[in-house]
Amino acid sequence: MAARILFLFASLAASVSFALASDSKALQDFCVADANAAVLVNGLACKDAKMAQANDFSFSGLHLAGNTSNPVGSRVTPVNVAQIPGLNTLGISLARIDYAPWGINPPHTHPRASEILTVVEGRLEVGFITSNPENKLITKVLNKGDVFVFPVNLIHFQRNVGRGNAVALAALSSQNPGVITIANAVFGSTPAISNDILAKAFQLDTKVVNYLQAKF
Repeated sequence: MAARILFLFASLAASVSFALASDSKALQDFCVADANAAVLVNGLACKDAKMAQANDFSFSGLHLAGNTSNPVGSRVTPVNVAQIPGLNTLGISLARIDYAPWGINPPHTHPRASEILTVVEGRLEVGFITSNPENKLITKVLNKGDVFVFPVNLIHFQRNVGRGNAVALAALSSQNPGVITIANAVFGSTPAISNDILAKAFQLDTKVVNYLQAKF
């Protein structure tokens, strides 16, 4: 009997811990972001629900191709809470990614979201890297209509390996997933990381580090 009671309490504790670890559920129909609010919260404050209108929940222009004439040959068009205020507190967002031939979406992470990517046009090589110590590369070539998932926080990338332009749509599990592009963050931080630290971390000559920092 004592063992059963102990098991019951252990199960209850585990359930409570899981509940506390998950996102809280919305307590109202919606919370349209008030970009002008003076109150600082973890997210954005809500404007008066009576002032909500259709434009707070819509975005136009995702059919337009992004300009890929840049060094990496890709362009991300985000649709998050900055574009749709009505996404506030809903925990979802979207992005369109355009790729020139052999264009890449460079290695990056989303600190607050997992991502599910669908190829709309073209052919993409995609992949992500597991955490230390394995650092295993999980990669696949996707064709039109294929879907791939990138787990939250893991470094991932895409590359156009088709003959023409490619387009993908990405859904993310956060209203504001954030993005950390590895090369930009490491070699383009403000102020810059000391070149001797980077030289030792990447096993490079400091002259090479200086060159890379100048690029970013």
